[in-house]
Amino acid sequence: MRVGVCILPEDRWTLAAQKWRGAEELGFDHAWTYDHLNWRDLRDSPWFAAVPTLTAAAQVTSRIRLGTLVASPNFRHPVSFAREVVTLDDISDGRLTLGVGAGGTGWDATILGQEPLTPRARADRFAEFVTHLDTLLRDQKANLRGEFFTADEARTYPGCVQRPRVPFAVAATGPRGMRLAARFAQTWVTTGEADFDRALGADEGAALVRKQMDRLDAACVDEGRDPATLNRLALMDFHLSPCFDDFAAARDAYAAVGVTDLVVHWPRASEPFAGDPDVLRGLSEQAQR
Repeated sequence: MRVGVCILPEDRWTLAAQKWRGAEELGFDHAWTYDHLNWRDLRDSPWFAAVPTLTAAAQVTSRIRLGTLVASPNFRHPVSFAREVVTLDDISDGRLTLGVGAGGTGWDATILGQEPLTPRARADRFAEFVTHLDTLLRDQKANLRGEFFTADEARTYPGCVQRPRVPFAVAATGPRGMRLAARFAQTWVTTGEADFDRALGADEGAALVRKQMDRLDAACVDEGRDPATLNRLALMDFHLSPCFDDFAAARDAYAAVGVTDLVVHWPRASEPFAGDPDVLRGLSEQAQR
């Protein structure tokens, strides 16, 4: 079981750098940040961009994998974003994992003046976004023709450090997203189910994720992929409790159902994710037992 931490991009770099260094020093396997323009109740609070944050994080770390959790097409075009991904992969010396998702319905979805998409249209756009990113990051030269994105003679030289491209971590709970994960991803990402009004404890959360993974396994079979080749990451946030009081038990519960990676949030001074950052030291020690 690999364990990671998600660091919200809210602190000026003098403080944020300490967290990213700390994530590596504590022995976490990976560290992530959100990719939003505005986010929930922190809309009017400090918030920094994901790609520059990860670029800076790559300069103060040397081992830990870094990634977006997750980038979406709400405000990104695959051509310009692919160029950023290639650059970040180079700066991090091949330590980047590209987390992608369909994008929510909040401020990110309308901030550029666009009309909100239906769930079906968001799924269509996401499929196109991921497919185009795969093409751009593998081929380095491409023409794109789609309903949502087009490009003429796009270039991504010199390509990714990681070959054939950076690994994708695809967030999905619906059938179309799971098929995308089966087709393109090294890692599937879940946060549980959004319709729960409380965070599920370890056993409940693991049981829920196991049911999701049953559908994921079926999607892999449909795509002609061995389900065992796909990593499974659970992000412990509003729907899956991080179980800080007994993280070792939570780790074991999720590992027993086939989860390969758990990610918790760096505790904040206030909600969301309020807590004492010192808990991370004990958590990392439990994770390594």
